[in-house]
Amino acid sequence: MNDELSDAPAGGPDGENVLPLRERKKRATRRRISDIATELFRARGFDAVTVAEVARAAEVSAMTVFNYFPRKEDLLLDRIPEAADLFATAVRERAPDEAPLAALRRLALRLADERHPLSAVGENYVPFWRIVIGSPALRARAREGVEEVETALAAALADAGTPDPDLLAALAVAAYRTVFVTTARRLLAGEPVAPVAEDHRARLERAFTALERAGLGARPAR
Repeated sequence: MNDELSDAPAGGPDGENVLPLRERKKRATRRRISDIATELFRARGFDAVTVAEVARAAEVSAMTVFNYFPRKEDLLLDRIPEAADLFATAVRERAPDEAPLAALRRLALRLADERHPLSAVGENYVPFWRIVIGSPALRARAREGVEEVETALAAALADAGTPDPDLLAALAVAAYRTVFVTTARRLLAGEPVAPVAEDHRARLERAFTALERAGLGARPAR
């Protein structure tokens, strides 16, 4: 996801500067390839650009591109692994007295407040979504990405001893995705960001409150 299309830098989590130099260089290369690919996709459409063209523009080999991005779709949808890690980590690193669902609520609201690309709330995300909407391959990969996040979250919930972790993961991800998609559609329709962002946060609160009232993941499981 190109930096022009996001309010946050594409790449690693906060604290990246404490990583070893080699890992920082690898992340910088991955980010640069993704940014260049995004610009090409925006200019010509996803399906019209080949991996070889991305490699030439980035001055790397096609093999290098595939080393960082196993599939062409991942050049644009490069935050899927980050999303899976964020959701799983929210559960695994929550406070001892915090319920898994409360930790997920906290994560969702933080992403919204930060206008993180994974929140759907932002000034510059519409061009990115238009690229995705315009490609059946990207839409299919996005759906797979949702499943990957759900699988990672279910594993974390299972490790935490949460009853029926698959059900809770499916419902939590579905709730988050529903709010995300509604917000994206409103911004694509040209609505101003500020009121949409306010409503986005309110709908997240309502969604997680509904899950808690249903008795899903309401108590810590340690």
